[in-house]
Amino acid sequence: MNEQIYTIDNVESFELRDIFECGQCFRWNLDKQDNSYTGIVGKNVLNIKKEQNKIIVKGYCTDNIKDICNNYFDLATNYEKIKHQLSSIDNNMKLSVNYGKGIRILHQDVWETLISFIISANNNIPRIKGIIEKLSKNYGQEIEWNNKKYYSFPTASELSVATVEDLRKLGLGFRDERVFKTTKMIMDKQVDITKLEEMEDINELREELLKLPGVGPKVADCIMLFSMKKYEVFPIDVWVKRVMTELYTNEIVKIKDVNTKLHSNNTINNKQILELASNKYGKLAGLAQQYLFYWRREQEN
Repeated sequence: MNEQIYTIDNVESFELRDIFECGQCFRWNLDKQDNSYTGIVGKNVLNIKKEQNKIIVKGYCTDNIKDICNNYFDLATNYEKIKHQLSSIDNNMKLSVNYGKGIRILHQDVWETLISFIISANNNIPRIKGIIEKLSKNYGQEIEWNNKKYYSFPTASELSVATVEDLRKLGLGFRDERVFKTTKMIMDKQVDITKLEEMEDINELREELLKLPGVGPKVADCIMLFSMKKYEVFPIDVWVKRVMTELYTNEIVKIKDVNTKLHSNNTINNKQILELASNKYGKLAGLAQQYLFYWRREQEN
């Protein structure tokens, strides 16, 4: 490993806070002294800061830092075009895109994203980050850089030595058995994680993910969006349901009128929200969800 520097000039749609605080990742931390973020990507430690219109990345890396950044930050995707398309849909979308104008969907490791979002169930971000850090410290590989110790996220093989009791001691709570059983299924290739990213059919991919303990529809969609670039999925959590209900009740009710089997009361369910999202945002639904989620959640903070 060696220290490397990569500078990205004149980058658009790249704001550190928007990317790292929008709920898609858990291993990046803010340094309030210089407003940079430091995170672990695979077995690489990266520090990233923005100066005017330059992104400066310093890293202690196993591979070429440029290749790491281009892949992880999905630099080949034109977010200016995406934001223009979404902003033209309606004013609500325009406002949310403007608020989170620097969001980029990261291309994260599938295994790490899988376990991280199982841990995220009924949890808050500081606690999720704390648990993941303990997992990494106990079962990942140590990386020392600038007199600080960092830890890679454990591979399935590295994590497979942990018992349910070991995981419980790290504070996973009811998630300990889910992480333990999921790890065992991956190790036994009951679900072949190496082939998941190759699957093109969203429904087949979701069904495969749903075989894993602790993976429900929302977690499955988060995994597909944040590690596999499946931009058409639309993860629904409390915040997303709230913002969609607040902004689009009238449009959702129209969907109910068409579906006679739906209840006559005005209770809005996830199926209706998904139908509206698909009709409204198409193949950019996941990106629309992220702008809406970030905008709505930040209003409460």
